[in-house]
Amino acid sequence: MNPAGHVAVVDLGYGDAGKGTVVDAICATGPVTAVIRFNGGAQAAHNVVTPQGRHHTFAQFGSGTFQGVPTHLSRFTVVDPLALAAEAAALGNPFHLLTVDGDALLATPWHRAANQARERRRGRDRHGSCGMGVGQTVEYALGHADAPRVRDVLSPARLRSRLAAVQAAFGPLAAAPLDDVVDAFLAFGRAVRIVDSSYVGVLLDAGRCVFEGAQGVLLDEWRGWHPYTTWSTTTFDNVAALCPDFLRLGVVRTYTTRHGAGPFVTEAPLELPEAHNGVGEWQGEFRVGHFDAVAHRYAAEVAGGVDALAVTHLDAPARDPRLRVCTSYELDGARWERIVPAPPRDLGRQAALTALLARSRPGDLERPGDFAARIADLLDAPVFLESHGPCRTDKRFRVPVL
Repeated sequence: MNPAGHVAVVDLGYGDAGKGTVVDAICATGPVTAVIRFNGGAQAAHNVVTPQGRHHTFAQFGSGTFQGVPTHLSRFTVVDPLALAAEAAALGNPFHLLTVDGDALLATPWHRAANQARERRRGRDRHGSCGMGVGQTVEYALGHADAPRVRDVLSPARLRSRLAAVQAAFGPLAAAPLDDVVDAFLAFGRAVRIVDSSYVGVLLDAGRCVFEGAQGVLLDEWRGWHPYTTWSTTTFDNVAALCPDFLRLGVVRTYTTRHGAGPFVTEAPLELPEAHNGVGEWQGEFRVGHFDAVAHRYAAEVAGGVDALAVTHLDAPARDPRLRVCTSYELDGARWERIVPAPPRDLGRQAALTALLARSRPGDLERPGDFAARIADLLDAPVFLESHGPCRTDKRFRVPVL
């Protein structure tokens, strides 16, 4: 099983659990052919800090870039050439490490402006967004067969026509001149290597690959708490479409966090400040709470199960002794230990579940002596990696690395 040792890294919470630092640590264990991004886009924010203190928040480049590991953006990603150029500049322009599937969607300034305008209109009823236009890009593509894709940057005439159509749909919301956007996207096409979808197979055959997910299962477009979700499949489903055999690694913190609006049953006034997370203009407040075993069990179940766990922020229990593990909810006098998944793609049921979660409160709370061991027991999966800090040197592998 999985002789090449491919690993898929998926956040079992609301994002921000430490996928980037886990990917960086795995890349340090031996040769990795590529980090393959399999969902999301420029809204990803994966923080990596080197032992020498260099920090970068990875968005479209994979979190193995500091170690020279190539990145492949699969067809399931949404590519933002303008944001990519800014990120590349911060990293020293490592375009030689990047390949991009020509079938991936292109995000434009007009998609981003439409995203931000919609969130402003929602006012206090915001769903939560990173304001990067990823959702608008996907939504537009569902209704327009000519939505711009990466391969279009190889044909200036087709690119201009398709970008002009996006501008016509959203133009009043953004002042981006068409000529400037066309020029920038053509420059992107000259800087990166564009491949077809068969290239993933080449990478998989060449050696071990690490699949790096974005956001978290509890934000999944079909499995999250609708409507406080993302326009992206955050489970292992996209990885399974690309790779026949891989280790399913679920990432969790010792405490649960959430950026912005939506149900958060275990939210609590813990003193656990973070240097790289705070209030965002579009995401909203960075919220913290006790470890939510009920929600994380649900995430593991709807993701199709996990083979192992990466438990991060194991220094947190010592920083705030009030931190607990929540193993049940209370709702209308009843005890609730399991969230029963709705049928696939049933957003009505997901919305009803969201309403129930908004009324639920923490039930049983406990303070384990060993957070990693207790979380492993509750989620019925062994601990693959423990993380006690932001650097790869703060990681400890509990089982041999594949």
